[in-house]
Amino acid sequence: MSLKAVLFDFNGVIINDEPIHKRLIKDILISENVTGLKPGEFEKVCLGRGDRVCLQELLNSRGRVIREEYVTQLVAKKAHLYIQELEKLDKLPLFSGVDDLIFQIRSKDLKLGLVSGAIRQEIELVLERAKLRDYFPVIIAGDDITTSKPEPDGYRFAVQSLNQKYPDLNLLPNQCLAIEDTPAGIQAAKRAGMQVLGVANTYPFHMLQRQANWTVDYLSDLELERVMEIFST
Repeated sequence: MSLKAVLFDFNGVIINDEPIHKRLIKDILISENVTGLKPGEFEKVCLGRGDRVCLQELLNSRGRVIREEYVTQLVAKKAHLYIQELEKLDKLPLFSGVDDLIFQIRSKDLKLGLVSGAIRQEIELVLERAKLRDYFPVIIAGDDITTSKPEPDGYRFAVQSLNQKYPDLNLLPNQCLAIEDTPAGIQAAKRAGMQVLGVANTYPFHMLQRQANWTVDYLSDLELERVMEIFST
């Protein structure tokens, strides 16, 4: 079985924007007149998961029962604030090694995709500004699916989408390598039947090492040829 596709997560893998998200979630809770974030709560509830699930769980835990339509409004509000924050930055906080890894993947004629809980508007903005948009023919965003990681739906949808885009590809989940930075993301990819590279951008190396097939401190540490050989054997 050979490696045919590499699927990137977005937040925490391509862009280092966790502090921005945490601040915006905190601001939204304050605007909703409920208790702010408790120590460790953002990491436990939100990291690796979509904004919809994150906000819903945080508000529910504060005794607020909210309708789906209202959650959608809050997600849109946060997306608007996120875009405003990025527009203030002269340079996006991208993780080093992304460009080079994408170049390596494309030089091996592997397909590329992106699977994230972030909404499409946020993803598209960052990829366009980073001049990476053309390299991701398939993007599965948080507003494309009704579930969030650690559910595997996003990754399964990505396989279907790549097969639709490339009819001769005949891609199977076990021919994909997912790149993730959180336990929720690793679980989602594994439950979809994929092997996973954990990159220690958000959680400690040792924590990801227990869950991922491969673990690196930085994307530049990945030996892609070695991974491809292991897939082949």
